[in-house]
Amino acid sequence: MKKVITYGTYDLFHQGHLNLLKRAKELGDYLIVGVTTDNFDLGRGKLNVCNNVIERIEAIKQTGLADQIIIEEYIGQKIDDILKYNVDIFAIGSDWEGKFDYLKEYCEVVYLPRTEGISSTTLREKQRDIIRIGIIGTGNIAKRFVNEAKFITNVRIHTAYNPNLEDCKSFCNELKITEVSSSLSELVSKVDAIYIASPPLTHYFYTKYAIESGKHVLCETPFVLSEKEAIELYDLANNKNLRLMMALKTAFYPAFNHLISLLKSDIIGDIVSVDASITTLTDEKSPKLDFEQAGGSMNENACFSLLPIFKLLGVNYVDINFYSRFKNNVDIYTKCIIRYPQSIASFQVGLGVKSEGSMVIAGTKGYIYIPAPWWKTEFFEARYEDLNKNRKYFYPYEGEGLRYEIKEFVSCIMNPNKISFKLTKEEVLSIIRVQELFIKDSKSIYRI
Repeated sequence: MKKVITYGTYDLFHQGHLNLLKRAKELGDYLIVGVTTDNFDLGRGKLNVCNNVIERIEAIKQTGLADQIIIEEYIGQKIDDILKYNVDIFAIGSDWEGKFDYLKEYCEVVYLPRTEGISSTTLREKQRDIIRIGIIGTGNIAKRFVNEAKFITNVRIHTAYNPNLEDCKSFCNELKITEVSSSLSELVSKVDAIYIASPPLTHYFYTKYAIESGKHVLCETPFVLSEKEAIELYDLANNKNLRLMMALKTAFYPAFNHLISLLKSDIIGDIVSVDASITTLTDEKSPKLDFEQAGGSMNENACFSLLPIFKLLGVNYVDINFYSRFKNNVDIYTKCIIRYPQSIASFQVGLGVKSEGSMVIAGTKGYIYIPAPWWKTEFFEARYEDLNKNRKYFYPYEGEGLRYEIKEFVSCIMNPNKISFKLTKEEVLSIIRVQELFIKDSKSIYRI
């Protein structure tokens, strides 16, 4: 008996899927169909799947073509399955031509012709409204945002704005954005939502302008540096039924969310300490070190370190102290100690000092270690007194990682009643409160 195996997501099952399964079936006597799990798709950065795995499996069953249906859960599983099921032929669509040649060591590999003019991507685009996003700011982070947005089906980067029109034209030309906006009023007239990637001190003005113009806003870090301004913007967005989100990408990574869930399920007992570090060596001419542009390590990086602290220990701390080294009126290094009633947290941030960029979370049963750079979390390890209980967790993210925050932003726009717990208003306000305290309360800062 000749066994054939094929794999796919099979989202929004259509004629093209059916044709591929028929062609695969014709290659042998017994067809095994592998269907990707929701988590596996998410881990690969495939964020647009409409049907859950149960619905997709049922669609395969209804064809009557599969003799056996299996679940694909991890990278490398194809080799394991070929050996396990004694497979003779691996079949896949021709758009993957050459990608699976490495499997020829184990079985015959056949690339099947696909049905032209139909795909799950096309169906998703027809099924969903397109969210048109305009970008304010044309720096490196904005370029990465444009490239990452391509992985979210119902998003189109429609236009961009920069007060320097020539820079904006160059940006749009390089990234193939069809519309160039020469003014803010032109920008807001063309889009549904705004991504703000301009210098920090402009965030409040641009965010307020966008919200008052009826647009949803995703704003880069640091969001604003005043709690009063942040509350005003949130209230304004709420009154207009608009979404306002801070683009703190770590909050949306798959691994970070799994980490928080595991820790809240008592995996290391009561959390006693959180210690996080994020430091980089920065060009002294960088605006990140310019006092006039709100530079400094606390403004630039503290939001990342405060995120896990507030997620795990809450926002009601007892007191807080800063230990900082300054140069040209900006902190190039700050260590912060936050005391809670039954726990303590610390973090260090730097733009002119380099340290190990890991995070350690200590508990009454064990601890979690996340290696550098922890804020781009892909892997962490639970460690215990008994080394045999240690366990490693891998949740890789795709690309630059920005696609996850874009997905959450768009999902919230398209689902008005959705409550996002990945980054709450209370957490954002608490982060801003700490940054503002550092800026305004010199008594809490010990200079080193």
